[in-house]
This record gives sequence, structure tokens and C-alpha cells, in this order.
Amino acid sequence: MTRESESGFPIEPLYTELAPGLDERLGRPGEYPFTRGVYPSMYTGRPWTMRQYAGFGTAKESNERYRHLVAQGTGGLSVAFDLPTQMGYDSDDTISHGEVGKVGVAIDSLEDMRVLFDQIPLDKVSTSMTINAPAAVLLLMYQLVAEENGIPGSAITGTIQNDVLKEYIARGTYIYPPAHSLRLITNIFEYCRTEIPKWNTISISGYHMAEAGASPTQEIAFTLADGIEYVRAAVASGQDVDDFAPRLAFFFVSRTTLLEEVAKFRAARRIWADVMKNEFGATDPKSQMLRFHTQTAGVQLTAQQPEVNLVRVAIQGLAAVLGGTQSLHTNSFDEAIALPTVKAATLALRTQQVLAYETDVTATVDPFAGSYVVEAMTDEVEKAARELMAQVEELGGAVAAIEKGFQKSEIEKSAYGIALGIDSGERIVVGLNKFQAAQEERYEPLRVDPQIEQDQRARLTELRATRDQAAVDAALDAMKKAAVGNDPHADNVLYPMKNALRALATVGEVCGALREVWGVYTPQEFF
Repeated sequence: MTRESESGFPIEPLYTELAPGLDERLGRPGEYPFTRGVYPSMYTGRPWTMRQYAGFGTAKESNERYRHLVAQGTGGLSVAFDLPTQMGYDSDDTISHGEVGKVGVAIDSLEDMRVLFDQIPLDKVSTSMTINAPAAVLLLMYQLVAEENGIPGSAITGTIQNDVLKEYIARGTYIYPPAHSLRLITNIFEYCRTEIPKWNTISISGYHMAEAGASPTQEIAFTLADGIEYVRAAVASGQDVDDFAPRLAFFFVSRTTLLEEVAKFRAARRIWADVMKNEFGATDPKSQMLRFHTQTAGVQLTAQQPEVNLVRVAIQGLAAVLGGTQSLHTNSFDEAIALPTVKAATLALRTQQVLAYETDVTATVDPFAGSYVVEAMTDEVEKAARELMAQVEELGGAVAAIEKGFQKSEIEKSAYGIALGIDSGERIVVGLNKFQAAQEERYEPLRVDPQIEQDQRARLTELRATRDQAAVDAALDAMKKAAVGNDPHADNVLYPMKNALRALATVGEVCGALREVWGVYTPQEFF
């Protein structure tokens, strides 16, 4: 359907004949190499999924926030878990003290998961979970809650981040050594193909690398290199590339440097399509598509003059949309200070809604196609990213390069350069090193009640006293036996893991049992 501009002239859904030879090289939207977008109509049919990231304190508090966001028009949920949950520890573990419910919601057992998604229609709402090393555990809990509500695994949709390689590079919430982490990930691929076929089994993430200081080129180069490693591992386990690749997804940042961000997204699609088609022989177009979620750049938010972050987030969100994202989270303006308040979270969602319904960027596919600067920058980003990916390959692939400290070192150099630029004033950050306010307005942040930790401990004590401990022990033993096994099909750990969680084994107990079998990863020091 053709829309009209404010002046009354038509805006065509798709513009072609960009320049001699350019159409042929770029292809059409929805066709290889997908430079112009993964779907033919992109947002002219419907806008991207507005997926707001939220989670804090208890499952009950987070559930209230989710229900508010759904009522305000969000099309998908994105769950933030607290640090103990991300690391595979229970809230009553000694190591968890002081962190329970702080950076996300505390989830210890299936009982918490039931509360978290109470009255949420899991067959209608798509849910993304930012969880990596314990991703299988949280996914199975979600499936169990859905089944208890009469919703089969075949009907639920969403994404688990499940990208452990970037944890070794930039974030640190890993548990097991790389080889065992890859084994678990390939088990998830196989399990979901049969049991949860609409689920995105991994969100290969450059976002956290960018937050650690990676340049746009480094972000996509190291992310795609990780993606290649996951595909190789799955193929080596006996899976056909076209059986699992359509459910792969990616996760990138969107910065305020709008033109380069648009070019970055377009270059990433083109590289991935080429790799999947020509290196792995993927014939299904869905296997060649780079579908991605975007989050606006948290690292660019400032505690100084926090309302200015509303402007930053709007620009970052616009860059993601112009770049062709499939779903988007817009950060709240107060996130440099604390967890977002209800008002701030609602304003973040409204930012997306203004982009979708009050601008004309959804009227046509790939609005910047043919732009001299964007096409040139797309080529430049692609060339530089491929050169970095070649360096990773020369080191033996993503895992080998991680073990040699290559990606981490390169990102740290970039981060240092950014810090120097800000300190010197060469890189201007409004309100921080230029245009400062004479006096900052006092802002009252959202605070997490420390009583939450004691309440979670009490819930765990009651859980362990009332559950069938023999059933828990038997299920955990079966899971450990599968973890020792080498058959990629018969020894899929997710089936006994699901039985353990149904019997009310906790996150910490499941992850601890696998620690006993697989050990833990200890990073090397690089100087």
C-alpha cells in the first residue's frame, strides 16, 4: 500500500534503479544477499517487534512491570535476570549475597517462573531472555510454565540469548569451559527443533562487545565469527545446517552515530548471507538471513542531565529502524542512574511508538539505499569486518582466538581510545564534558529492597522442605549421566534437565550438577 507524504506526494513501498549496477549488487529486499532487509515488505506491512527489556527484584514485581508494558502496547517481553541467576547460583548461595534481585529478577525455581509469567498469554506474547550459561534451564522452565497453562511447546515463541562465546570475550557470566558450553548449545539446537520449533535458539550477541568498547566493525566481525563457530559445532554434532540455521538470531547495539550504524547492519546481513551460502552450503533462504534484535546503547547514556538520554535513545532507535532491525528495545532515560522507573520505561516504549506511527520511515523499505555515503560506508564496514574475521580464522577460529585473548585485547584497545577521546574533549558527550549544567536536578531512582534476598532464601528453604527430594536426586543423576555421554542425540541433557526442573530442582542445583561433570572455565591472563 502506497503512503503519501505530508505534502501529498506518494512514498513508494520500494525504490529500485538506484544506480547502474547497484541494484544487481545489492539485490532486492527479502532476497540474497539481504543487504536491503530480510523481508520483501519490511515495515510497510507491520512495524518491528517492540520488545522492552525489564526485570528486577522478585518475580512478582517483574510480573507487574510486564503486565504494565503489555497493556501499554509492547509486542514482546525481554527478561533481565539478576547476577546470581545469570551465573547459575541460587539466591541463598554465599556468593549471591548482596546481588539478589539487583540487576534483574531473581529466579531460583519453577515456582518463581510461574509467578513471573502469571496472567501473561505465552501463546500470544513473544519472550526474549537475556541468559547465557544457564539458558537451557530458564528455557525449560518457561516451557514447563506454558505447558501447565495448556500451551504446547510448538505454540510458544521467543529467544534465549545462549551466546556463551561473547561471555568469554566481553561480559563474564560464563560457567563451563568452551567445549562443554558448545556441547550444551548444540543440545539446545537439537531439542528445540523437535520440542519448541518456533523458538530462536540463540541470539549471537555483539551488543555486550560494543558496551565493552568495541567499534562497529569489531562488533559485527567478532559476532559473526562466533556465529560461524556455533554453526560449525552444530554441523559437527551431526545436524544439517538447514535444520537449525533458520532459528539463529543476532543481537546488536545501536549508537548515536546514525549513518555508520545503518551501514553496519546492512554490511552484517551481506556478510552472513555469503558465509551461510558459500561456506556452509545453506540452501534455505531463512538459513542465509541475518535476523537481529537491537538495543539502544546503554554505554552512551549519562547520569548527568539524564533527560538528554531521551534524545540519544530516539536517535539510536531511528538508526536501528533505518538499518532494518526485527525487534527493538529502547533504553530508559534513567538507566545510567538505576533500574528504570515505570514512567521512564513507558517513555522508552513511547519512543518506539512515535517512530513507528508518527514518522514516515516505515513507509518504504531501506530508505537509505543508494545514498552515496551509506553505500560507501556499508562497503567500508564490510571490508574491515572481513579483515578482522580473517584474523580470527588465522588464529584457529573464534574459540582459539578467545583462548589467545585476541578479541578481548582488540576491544580493550578500542575502549581505551574512546576513553582518551572523552577525557581530552575531542569526543564530545553533551552534559558530561561539554554543555554541563551549573547545578544538576536531584533525581530519585528506583531502589531494590534488600529484604528481597531474605524472602528468596525463605522460599528456597520451604521449597526444599516440601518437594520430593528423591525425585530431584534421581533426575539430577540422570542429567549428569547424559552430560558424561558422547552420543549427541541419545545424551541430550535437556530431557533429564526438564525432569529435574519439573521435580523442583533449583537453578543452582542443576548448574552445580553440571559443574561437577564439566568443571568451570578459568580465564588465562594475557599481558
